[in-house]
Amino acid sequence: MTTDTATDVFEEHRPVLLGVAYRMLGRLADAEDVVQEAWLRWSRADRTAVREPRGYLVRITTRLAIDRLRQITSRGETYVGPWLPEPCVTDFGDVVPDTAERAVLADSVSLAVLVVLESLSPLERAVFVLREAFGYPYAEIAAVLEREEAAVRQLAGRARRHVDERRPRYDVDPAQRRDLTERFLAAAAGGDLEGLMAMLAPGVRLVGDSGGKSRAPLRVLESADKVGRFLVGAARKTAPDATLRFLELNGGPAALLLAGGKPDFVLQLDIADGRVQCVYVVRNPDKLRSLPTD
Repeated sequence: MTTDTATDVFEEHRPVLLGVAYRMLGRLADAEDVVQEAWLRWSRADRTAVREPRGYLVRITTRLAIDRLRQITSRGETYVGPWLPEPCVTDFGDVVPDTAERAVLADSVSLAVLVVLESLSPLERAVFVLREAFGYPYAEIAAVLEREEAAVRQLAGRARRHVDERRPRYDVDPAQRRDLTERFLAAAAGGDLEGLMAMLAPGVRLVGDSGGKSRAPLRVLESADKVGRFLVGAARKTAPDATLRFLELNGGPAALLLAGGKPDFVLQLDIADGRVQCVYVVRNPDKLRSLPTD
């Protein structure tokens, strides 16, 4: 296999590798570092002995991601305030036309699921991502992790139960989420506390991630009253030149506020029964750098 061919093969599988690494790590920068290291190992490998490049590359990437996870286990102990995954632009429309498959992929990369995955062990997380997001058979996952298939099945069952118990239920209809997000932001910007409260579930939560680098609640806000009043107050402090744009992030509609042409925050809603169950606000500037501004 020539160098050019090796590059072509790697680039063909790069989206899958990045998808695996991002779901496991929750940060694009970490995921891209892992994929880059996978490329270095692929470029140095004896590729004549590789029968299935995709499987080989997924194996390398998964193991590197597990190693990276083990290196950053102290992230939750040192991070200032609540932690959320780095927002990731997604667009499955052309690549994944099937509605059912699209729903599975969107769910596997949603903020709600990625937050829950943070509480899994590195091996459980790897098994969950490979099985639930990419549909790998247990035997192939066992080969990737160099574990017995029975042990992998146990890991998968434990991870699935954990995610099912902790993952909030929400509606995934994109049109409904987009419509409610637009009305939600209009009410907040207009200071319409009553209208905003009507959209919030009584036990709504607001999770703000600033990493201590910008203004955001350092604790999760709970209850419609606290969340509603915070949002109306925050809207009053929005820069006069701020502009709002909608885009698909983590498998669902989200709002990106630009101030001075730069990303200021991302807002995304979890909705169930027509009301907002959770508000995610990412203001850590390190997590907004990769988002499009035009």
